[in-house]
Amino acid sequence: MPYALGIESTAWNFSAAVATEEEVLSIESAPYRPQDGGIHPREASRSHAENAASTVRAALERSGLDPSDLDLVAFARGPGMGPCLRVGATAARAIGHSLDVPVVGVNHCLAHVEVGLFDTEASAPAVLNVSGANTQVLLGREGRYRVFGETLDVGLGNALDKLGREAGLSHPGGPKVEAEAGKSSELLDLPYSVKGMDLAFSGLVTAAASKLDRGLPAVCNSFQEIGFSMVTEVAERCMAHASVEELLMVGGVARNERLREMLDEMCGERGARLHRPSRELLGDNGAMIAVTGLKMHRWGLNGGETVDQGERVDGPEAPWIGYGEDEASAGAGLPRGAELRGAEAVVRVNSTVRKERLSKGYRHPALDSRLRRSRTRREARALGEARRLGVPTPIVLSVGETSLEMERVEGEKLRDAPCRELLEEYVQHLAALHDSGMVHGDPTTSNAVVEGDGLTLIDFGMAEYVDEVEPKAVDLHLFLTCLASTHGLTGEDLLALDESYLAQAEEGDEVLERVGEIRGRGRYL
Repeated sequence: MPYALGIESTAWNFSAAVATEEEVLSIESAPYRPQDGGIHPREASRSHAENAASTVRAALERSGLDPSDLDLVAFARGPGMGPCLRVGATAARAIGHSLDVPVVGVNHCLAHVEVGLFDTEASAPAVLNVSGANTQVLLGREGRYRVFGETLDVGLGNALDKLGREAGLSHPGGPKVEAEAGKSSELLDLPYSVKGMDLAFSGLVTAAASKLDRGLPAVCNSFQEIGFSMVTEVAERCMAHASVEELLMVGGVARNERLREMLDEMCGERGARLHRPSRELLGDNGAMIAVTGLKMHRWGLNGGETVDQGERVDGPEAPWIGYGEDEASAGAGLPRGAELRGAEAVVRVNSTVRKERLSKGYRHPALDSRLRRSRTRREARALGEARRLGVPTPIVLSVGETSLEMERVEGEKLRDAPCRELLEEYVQHLAALHDSGMVHGDPTTSNAVVEGDGLTLIDFGMAEYVDEVEPKAVDLHLFLTCLASTHGLTGEDLLALDESYLAQAEEGDEVLERVGEIRGRGRYL
């Protein structure tokens, strides 16, 4: 049975652990705690360098092994803070080379997922990774983890820490925000920023900090209720899109009990199962690096011996995950009397289609009521305006407080027939919406029906009216990300869609340039 030493040093925690593919033998950590403010990379790296040798020594002693018993050394190569990463990489190379054993570079986000699978009964789940700099919804597809949704600015953990700093709380702020939130049930009016399967937290932090005069418990409770509802909604949308009945929550923020309650409630409503590994394996730790390093080595991968500060989770190969999983139809072409439960609503199909937005038990009742009513009104208006622009949509027959009755559209979802011509038609419809000052808000292949030789766009509940380039670029970015994650489109296929959008949209050059900026913002550092 091979033994691995794992070293984690991506941010504020230096951790070393010894593990096999079946059990964790030891974990030792030496966290850097700033006197004030957030993490200072240079100071954190100095702390790591000072504590590296003693932490590794303690992990080996606790495991009962000698260094000569090790079969490989694994380290976190990214994403993370460059100076901190280099301390761990240098230590791993020094130990591995002195012992003449393989040195395996591990993606930090991939390791959060793999240790979650290691420590739970999850088999092929959707994954919600919520840590300091990372907030992602992932699915394993064709030998890689694909990003189905992610933060467009900062990670949830960093957002919690920033709110904590604004409130004068010491680092890390997340646990202290959680403690304060438990003292209040008040819900303040804060922005709710979900964009399809992506989300943003910067505006939420700014708005929450501006209301600190209303009392710290109320602000913290409101931040959690709204921020956690956002990630729960995005996780559910991914599960509905991919017909997945398991959710695995990982990362340091997954220790938060209110977030676990929300996700458990959501999964219960769907008849799905929530998995969460033990608390010591949720935060950044050496065990997750050791476990993943062993799996990579068994599959003939070494990940490289150098750091990659911006390495994304969908970059490294993961050949142990499934290929070409079948995904059930999301409801187009259903027979009369059929009922489909999506992420937000139940759709009942008869001679017409009735869409009823469901109350979500995980959301604060006031927030839930506001979202259901506003999205219903927004969808009714957007469907009519899009149709007037020449974008095919269902005709709205009647509008209730939280329900719509629409004409029935025959056909199959674009997700099940994603040929290039239809995908090009989709981006042309997006361009027409954008030229008129509207974004769809949730442009996925589940939200278009192939009807005859063309498409009908559906589900406009996230639509917005905009003047700026940024939301249009986010809209297009969401669609292209869906194609990459769900259908594996890359290179030439995506370039053809860029060109199709460019040919149709009045601001095509600016929008595509901004899409490139969004992709390269380094949201995980």
